[in-house]
Amino acid sequence: MTTTTVDAVRGYLQGLQTRITTAIEAIDGTPFLEDAWSKAPGEALQGSGITRILEGGLVFERAGCGFSHVSGPRLPPSATQHRPELAGAPFEAMGVSLVFHPRNPYVPTVHMNVRMIAATAPGQAPVCWFGGGMDLTPYYGFEEDAVHFHTACQTALAPFGADKYPRFKTWCDEYFYLKHRNEQRGIGGVFFDDFAEGGFDSGFAMISSVGNAFLDAYLPIVARRREAAYGERERDFQLYRRGRYVEFNLVWDRGTHFGLQSGGRSESILLSMPPLVSWSYNRTAEPGTPEDALYRRFLVRKDWV
Repeated sequence: MTTTTVDAVRGYLQGLQTRITTAIEAIDGTPFLEDAWSKAPGEALQGSGITRILEGGLVFERAGCGFSHVSGPRLPPSATQHRPELAGAPFEAMGVSLVFHPRNPYVPTVHMNVRMIAATAPGQAPVCWFGGGMDLTPYYGFEEDAVHFHTACQTALAPFGADKYPRFKTWCDEYFYLKHRNEQRGIGGVFFDDFAEGGFDSGFAMISSVGNAFLDAYLPIVARRREAAYGERERDFQLYRRGRYVEFNLVWDRGTHFGLQSGGRSESILLSMPPLVSWSYNRTAEPGTPEDALYRRFLVRKDWV
């Protein structure tokens, strides 16, 4: 990694964070609080970041968007599952990660992340790889929303080869899957990790394209659903389904594990958690209801485009 490449990625990611939070502020009317943080010298992890959080908004009950740039003496286990030769190697990582939890149950929760990791094993040249993607988690399913979101993902990846969208769409379906529930987290999107094909320029261009596509993928859905009327039934189901989101992030998500295992800042790592959530014992949806349709028609692996 050179100073030039580090500065290029850092500059892009910080600009992306600002573009996204500015757009969300314009929709919600509530400003993000900005929390700039740094890890003190002598800590296991070095670096800094900016966490921007919006809570109690008119449209978003909680929206978190964080930038971080850190380095450490050894990669945590979550980062070397597919690269065992780099176990224990010093590393540098930076990325933008966001999760937006809307207030209206008809507006889906969304997640997006783009990141770069570089590591150097003793006696070897530096290795750099990229990861990221975005996925949608509706509480009430609408086919036009699913098609729109997946079309935006497909368009973002089209310049990098016709194979990328179907490949990363499948990867997303397999990754955002609650194994202990035998259940998809949502309708998916695209996801890729450990991507180093074509070198630095190709990987950087890909995460840039995905990051740039996020607002076009999500904001039209927000505009369609934000004024939909709802009552206690829909709100109760939303809080129940948010429980699945919490379960996935804490039990299965490699990004959460990476941050916690590497000694990252817990408040920023856990910005993905919803402000309110509930669990019910052995709850089932009544056949023929919109809640039942979510399970049957949307929380399944299918081709949307």
